[in-house]
Amino acid sequence: MAVKPPILRPGDTVGIVTLGSPLDPDVINQGIQVLENMGFRVVLGEHIYARNGFLAGTDEERAADLMAMFENEAVRMIMPSRGGVGVAGILPYLDFPFIHNHPKIISGYSDITVLLNALYQFSDLITFNSLLLFDFRAGTPSYNFDQFFTATSTIMVPRPIENPPGMPLVSRVPGNVTGPIVGGNLTSLIGTLGTPFEIDTANKILFLEETHEPINTVYRYLLQLKMAGKFDNCAGILLGECTRCPVAYQTSYEDLITSFVVPLGKPLMTHLSSAHGYNKTAVPIGATAQLNTIDNTLTILEPTVEVVS
Repeated sequence: MAVKPPILRPGDTVGIVTLGSPLDPDVINQGIQVLENMGFRVVLGEHIYARNGFLAGTDEERAADLMAMFENEAVRMIMPSRGGVGVAGILPYLDFPFIHNHPKIISGYSDITVLLNALYQFSDLITFNSLLLFDFRAGTPSYNFDQFFTATSTIMVPRPIENPPGMPLVSRVPGNVTGPIVGGNLTSLIGTLGTPFEIDTANKILFLEETHEPINTVYRYLLQLKMAGKFDNCAGILLGECTRCPVAYQTSYEDLITSFVVPLGKPLMTHLSSAHGYNKTAVPIGATAQLNTIDNTLTILEPTVEVVS
């Protein structure tokens, strides 16, 4: 049974951490200001501004910052400033049983993918493939905020996940399956294969998206997932965008879907606006969903947060 974090309310405290690559302090401060303008209180991780080459502090320091937020009873939501390389390095230092017993909202995408899935897999915690701190800025579509706050601040179910108007979801292989959603950024997931944190796709709806990779590299990663058995027993496949992924050898992302993913024979829905795309749905990792590619609907069947006193 998945653990639901407490619902987010106006005035709650948000813990800001940097868990992978460093981020410009001005960008961090801008996001903090937007959150405060929305009425939230903010607590900062000790190493939020740290810079150690391409990492924001050591693995142990970044893990300690995350655990400090789970340990802080005042913090209701944890918001990574960005993804970037290195997020997987903190996983061995996390206390998953403690996190199970002290659930909080945590959101993100890109390399945060590995954390979101590990928290579901080892702490049973529903997490959110949704906004990062640097998305709290001028120019972020209101759709993205609506998606984020609907997922974290309401208990409405069933709840459809729908793209913005004029951007329809596309069902490619018919079927109607139910299961928890797992997955996220393809590159990040590939990095977990052969480790203790390898993603479990059995009877799950596998969500994948990618960015800035040529299509021949996307093929390589999909093939690696296939050879690792990750498509064998998944319930269905949900594909997001391949954002700014160059055509390679006259082959596009759509061509790759047709030639590689469709023949897997799993219920398949594509074109979900998410993660690295301009428009971002909020995909709850670990929540039970219905993927109906006959009616072309994706529906969350359980609340993703719970009301606590």
